[in-house]
Amino acid sequence: MNKELKEQIALFRFGVISPLINRRGLGWGEREQLVQDIIGKQWQIPGTVRTSIGRATVRRWVSLYERGGIDALKPKGRSDRGSTRCVDRETEQALLQLKRELPEASLPILLKVARERKIIGYEFSVSLQSIYRMFQRHGVDTAHEFPLDRRRFEAEMANDLWQSDCMHGPKVLVEGKLRKTYLFAIIDDHSRLIPHAQFYLRETIDSFRDCLIQALQKRGLPRRLFVDNGAAFRSHRLKYACARLGIALLHTTPYSPESKGKIERIMKTIRMQFLPLLPEQLTLPTLNQKLFSWVEEEYQKRKHSSTAQSPLVRYLNHLALLRPAPTDLLDYFRTAVTRKVDKDRTVSLNGKLYEAPLGLIGKQVMLLYHDRVPSASVRGKRSGSSYTWAIL
Repeated sequence: MNKELKEQIALFRFGVISPLINRRGLGWGEREQLVQDIIGKQWQIPGTVRTSIGRATVRRWVSLYERGGIDALKPKGRSDRGSTRCVDRETEQALLQLKRELPEASLPILLKVARERKIIGYEFSVSLQSIYRMFQRHGVDTAHEFPLDRRRFEAEMANDLWQSDCMHGPKVLVEGKLRKTYLFAIIDDHSRLIPHAQFYLRETIDSFRDCLIQALQKRGLPRRLFVDNGAAFRSHRLKYACARLGIALLHTTPYSPESKGKIERIMKTIRMQFLPLLPEQLTLPTLNQKLFSWVEEEYQKRKHSSTAQSPLVRYLNHLALLRPAPTDLLDYFRTAVTRKVDKDRTVSLNGKLYEAPLGLIGKQVMLLYHDRVPSASVRGKRSGSSYTWAIL
């Protein structure tokens, strides 16, 4: 940097902070208003493409001037061997702070957020390698490699094998309070397509069942479903429903998350490429709407690095071989309870009474019902010596 440019920069910096110089009598409110005016403006800054000035920069320039006058505002020669030459000090510090705030974000997503927050301009053209090295020098880099996928095989066709898992999501506003969310997602092993993914307020079997039903309705029946050992994936009713649908329900080996590497990869992708773009506060419906849009418009249509095809195209190549879900799919996931028919020919369920045929008085019957939509009519059948009644 030549002498003339250094002087131009010093004069510019002095012009910025001049309203704050030698104003000892300013009250806190007046001084704060002057600082707000400075950082709220767009500037043509000599020697950089940036157009904004941060609060910390203003304070540093004032301190330099008070200690050394106008000469102290001139840029100094490089004394920090190994720092990034193509990024000025203020931008470097701002990017480091953003990285600490969003440690899981991939570098392209991080730079996208930086542009949205006006930390860098859209003409910022520093190479990704330079930014990586800068993060490494300051100890804020994180390993972005995915965990080793021990399941080296790939399913032969779409819907041969689905993998599912759950991860903790961002907090959302529910009735004025922040509540934690949980993301249940399902991925097709062959195509890497996401049959369904959704955030819920509870990490329960009911949440996973809802996610699975929507996946089945949209993408048909898989032959195998590979899930974790957590409580949210273990239920006799889930196992029974899968068996009736012809789906083999498989569980991972305990303490071996690598065995379901493909679903781990998509969870990592969501953390790095989707979550950093979300606003600070949002509701659960808004969060899910943004997720659905990202999955269908970006992820499903983007070429996958492992298959060289988009998940949607690779999935549709086997469309003729897919098994559609039955029209009465929800009935496969009904809750089953056993009740005894009273002398007045009624059985009680969730505070309601249902009539049974005269011949069932005193007998045990199995009632099948939907948790959320029980109604007032029943239908029954006899199988051997047992009776099954469906609450419709």
